[in-house]
Amino acid sequence: MSRPARPGVTYDTGALIAAERGDRTLWSRHRAWLNAGVSPTVPAGVLAEAWRGGPQANLSRCLAGCHIEPLTDTQARAVGALAARTGLDDTVDLAVAEGALRRGDTIVTSNPTHLRQATAGASEKVAIDVI
Repeated sequence: MSRPARPGVTYDTGALIAAERGDRTLWSRHRAWLNAGVSPTVPAGVLAEAWRGGPQANLSRCLAGCHIEPLTDTQARAVGALAARTGLDDTVDLAVAEGALRRGDTIVTSNPTHLRQATAGASEKVAIDVI
């Protein structure tokens, strides 16, 4: 798996919840990534977990600078294979891990346990940024 030229970042549900709460740490990092030309990736399942109907003004503002990644059939199969290898069953966390591994992204999360388990056996390590 080759790394992209510029490291990226993938948000999990905890990052989006922190954005909606107005968490200063998350917002500071989010602005820094945008200023560096990095558009954070948000897997569609993560958005579904965090979205509770409008108006979620802070979350909407955060998402405006993000790339929402759909779950394609190819990615769904990769997530399923990762579930089989790890024994985990949280498909949203697994989708976060699969995408971050594929892109070489840092994962931003408030709960790193499953993400560490999902990425532990990978040939390349993924940075996990706990907010």
